[in-house]
Amino acid sequence: MSESGDANSGLETLLLLHDEIFPMDNGWWTKIEAWQVVPNEHMPHGIRYSLTLHDRHNVRILGYDNAHGIKPQRKKYGAKRQTWDHKHQRKIVEPYEFESAAQLLEDFWQDVSEMMGEE
Repeated sequence: MSESGDANSGLETLLLLHDEIFPMDNGWWTKIEAWQVVPNEHMPHGIRYSLTLHDRHNVRILGYDNAHGIKPQRKKYGAKRQTWDHKHQRKIVEPYEFESAAQLLEDFWQDVSEMMGEE
């Protein structure tokens, strides 16, 4: 399969998972929201998304989204670029380099697996 075919199947999978909630054995749960938007300055890939992991108390402990911009850590000298794709891990927010819908899903489920192992 070509690279663009992989990208398309990843996008189709992500969009099909919109509004899906996956309960976990330990009381944790995940929710996926994803829909296509007109590509713009903040979402050049044309996807708005939110993939979250919540604990048994409904507290979000992991999230990948592009619902709002974040400012990267301040550097003494340099351009101030606001990033929209980002990752929340507990109280830490950091930029996320969006490559493809398939990679987003892979990164999210890898982090979910790691966090479940820490519990």
